[in-house]
Amino acid sequence: MENRKVRVRFAPSPTGPLHMGGVRTALYNYLFAKKHGGDFILRVEDTDQTRFVPGAEAYIQESLAWTGLVPNEGPAKGGEFGPYRQSERKPLYRQYADALVASGNAYYAFDTSEELEEVREKAKAAKLPNWQYNHITRNSMKNSLTLSEDETERKLAAGEPYTIRLKMPRNEEVRFEDIVRGWVVVNTNNLDDKVIFKSDGMPTYHLANIVDDHLMEISHVIRGEEWLPSAPVHVLLYRYLGWEATQPKFAHLPLILKPDGNGKLSKRDGDRLGFPVFPLEWNDPAKSEVSSGYREKGYFADGFVNMLAFLGWNPGTPQELFDLDGLVEAFTLERVGKSGAKFDPDKTRWFNQQYLRQRSDAELAQGLQPLLTEKGIEAAPEYIEKVCALMKERATFISDMLEGMYLFQAPESFDEKTLRKKWKEATPGIMSKLREELAALEDFSETNIEARFKAFLETEGLGFGAVLPNLRLLITGVGMGPSVFAIIAMLGKTEALNRIDTNMQHIATLKAS
Repeated sequence: MENRKVRVRFAPSPTGPLHMGGVRTALYNYLFAKKHGGDFILRVEDTDQTRFVPGAEAYIQESLAWTGLVPNEGPAKGGEFGPYRQSERKPLYRQYADALVASGNAYYAFDTSEELEEVREKAKAAKLPNWQYNHITRNSMKNSLTLSEDETERKLAAGEPYTIRLKMPRNEEVRFEDIVRGWVVVNTNNLDDKVIFKSDGMPTYHLANIVDDHLMEISHVIRGEEWLPSAPVHVLLYRYLGWEATQPKFAHLPLILKPDGNGKLSKRDGDRLGFPVFPLEWNDPAKSEVSSGYREKGYFADGFVNMLAFLGWNPGTPQELFDLDGLVEAFTLERVGKSGAKFDPDKTRWFNQQYLRQRSDAELAQGLQPLLTEKGIEAAPEYIEKVCALMKERATFISDMLEGMYLFQAPESFDEKTLRKKWKEATPGIMSKLREELAALEDFSETNIEARFKAFLETEGLGFGAVLPNLRLLITGVGMGPSVFAIIAMLGKTEALNRIDTNMQHIATLKAS
């Protein structure tokens, strides 16, 4: 076992969009595989045809592509252990279900859904709400353990619907070591007889995932903690199928919790608090609802991945910013925590801000260009790059740079608070004098503009607070922003002086009214 090649799988069900918790599971599998020179496999577990959602598998594949978590093997890529959709592996499973029946570790159950519901209702009426099909109740049910061999054969020959259930042993302790949680011990008296093969001829998750993991030579099963209660069942299946020697090692990951830490993060929390819980936008084909995605909200894929890595894991150092290769190098399952990880929307935005600042001005300009085009703004790429250089320190998303629209077009309105508090009776005269000072500059650089401005204040005996906000107002129309001297230099002498002239008149008209 110790010398086996590391092979891990991310095995989602195509029942809807991929939750960010699912992306984190894929990420931890990917990081572990790459750290150990192993393979990362995508396997689509679509055995539950009743919950299949059109478009969900394509969404899963696109999400992995966006985040850079590219599988070595999978439905789109192929591989020697395929097929990689369980529905296409359907003929494989029956033999293993039959082998479990033959060895006495599973049995045929002929109870109909209606009969099972009736038993549950009777139990509930008798104040036994948690009725289970188990080592006690199976003896009063309609199955191959209570029916004679002839009767069982007759029902099978007649084609009566049935399921195959795992025969859970009585009062046995199932033990396994989890890389994240340590030793886990569960008594079989607390487990029910799971259905492992359904009446529609498809295996359930329990059987299919064990068979597939074995046949695909999976070395480690890294999955969410919601599967922890199923792990003892899987350990028994490995034993009953004679595969104990190649049983994968388990690692059950902690939940991603709501921002207040109270319960598992859900789509409803995102809707309520205004953040996405899915990597990409999802159009629900059944409900015609659109759910927001991190990509469409303007998040960078690498920042999103960096944030996800820290939801349940930490490197043991103060470092927080890691690219994918850096995460591979730093990642260990031993540093994944047992307790749930609170999702922090503010920290998520912080990560995006850090990644935006790391981007080159040229990359940011490529992202800003289409947003400007939507607003009918045409500008040279070189100029857009300069805008990005000026605005990036104040932005969390590329779209935030649109706050600098005044760098592309003259303002048509003015910040009311600044106008009310700063524009005094003497201001027009002061600004006219300042305009002449700026007009006299031959070298219209940021440094020269700032130096002339400061000299003007000194000569006139004025403070920054009396002049600078009003200069910004005339140039940009807003009360805050990057260095106004840098803005003026970027606009150029002609445009800057025109704005001062035009907006002095606009403000005079506003004040008069």
